[in-house]
Amino acid sequence: MSQPKSSGPGPGRSRQTQIFVDGLGGTRPLVPVDPEGLRKAARRKLDAPAFAYLAGGAGMERTMQANLDAFSGVKLLPRRLCGSASRDLSVELFGHTYPAPVLLAPLGVLELAHAEADLAVGRAAAALGVPFIFSSQASEPMEDVAAAMGDSPRWFQLYWGTDEEVTRSFVRRVEACGAQAIVLTLDTTLLGWRPRDLDLGNLPFLRGQGLAQYLTDAHFRSRLDTVQLPAGTPRPSPALLKTAASLAAHGRKFGLSLAQMRTAAAHFTASYTRPDLQWDDLSRLREWTTLPILLKGILHPDDAREAAQRGMDGIIVSNHGGRQIDGEVGSLTMLPRVVEAAGDLPVLLDSGVRTGADVAKAMALGARAVLLGRPYAYGLALAGQAGVQEVIRNVVAEFDLTLGLLGAHSARELGPQHLA
Repeated sequence: MSQPKSSGPGPGRSRQTQIFVDGLGGTRPLVPVDPEGLRKAARRKLDAPAFAYLAGGAGMERTMQANLDAFSGVKLLPRRLCGSASRDLSVELFGHTYPAPVLLAPLGVLELAHAEADLAVGRAAAALGVPFIFSSQASEPMEDVAAAMGDSPRWFQLYWGTDEEVTRSFVRRVEACGAQAIVLTLDTTLLGWRPRDLDLGNLPFLRGQGLAQYLTDAHFRSRLDTVQLPAGTPRPSPALLKTAASLAAHGRKFGLSLAQMRTAAAHFTASYTRPDLQWDDLSRLREWTTLPILLKGILHPDDAREAAQRGMDGIIVSNHGGRQIDGEVGSLTMLPRVVEAAGDLPVLLDSGVRTGADVAKAMALGARAVLLGRPYAYGLALAGQAGVQEVIRNVVAEFDLTLGLLGAHSARELGPQHLA
């Protein structure tokens, strides 16, 4: 994948050949190739709270199903005898060329999947040249992951909290660690109703998980100097002692006391969302950075038009993987209308991408690239960095084969002519 243009058999046939030759020796892939098999294998590997957080959605998870149904409803239409033996998978975004139209979506609390968390994902992405979008809710600080990735491409996903000095500090750190773009998530100004987590009474942040960006931020840490436990703090119980152990372990990692970690968890949960965020606020973010700004969570065409008028640089059509509103429209369903409304702005697609054929469908409907989320988290859970790499290779391999079988010569060539 280091070369944008496939030479010889291309990444699709190369990946197939590798798997089949390994199979002759009795070796099977590290992770299941089938997306549902991958999910089930991760479920067997992970404990209940970890799988609930990584795999769960809002309400009855009808939005998650809507995302999958949207892809099922789009039908590809191939052309024959097009001479597409050589295929160019590369895409250009904001002046950078990437080897395939696949980026790794920002996923929080990856320590739930594997101890190496974001570091393993960053190394996997770097090995294949795929951009990794760091999460605000990462388990490892952005500086450490950037160092592990070397010069490989990375973006950053930003939550705009009520503590604006922390938000501004994040932006400065993002620029310093070589990010190529900032992705502002708009659909999480409130935390969605997620029954799987609620039934287990589990919010990872209260245990100190997924707070690495905050615990290494000077402005956030300055808020922890005065430590006061809230009145009516529960008496110790086995569950609270377990939580305290988790907080203490994260405190040792980041040089904070247990009391400071309790304050950190409380301050984070009170400040990380900002329900009053409005369009006019974007002008301040534009003043803070020269990096391209993409708005993630756009579904309505009018919001796409507003984003263009406000001087934003790109849009990510997304419903947060079905984690925020139950019964929301599938992301792919809205993609064509958002693309039309966005004008010249690049539009990416997130939520529901599982296969290389899904990538082709999204691009035929106007997306410039897609974000891959849960599948790589499952690969991480099963085999760490190597598992993430296999998931990426599988998706890109299927995309390459789909491209050739459609009769297309390049990813950029995909369009309505490839749809029934």
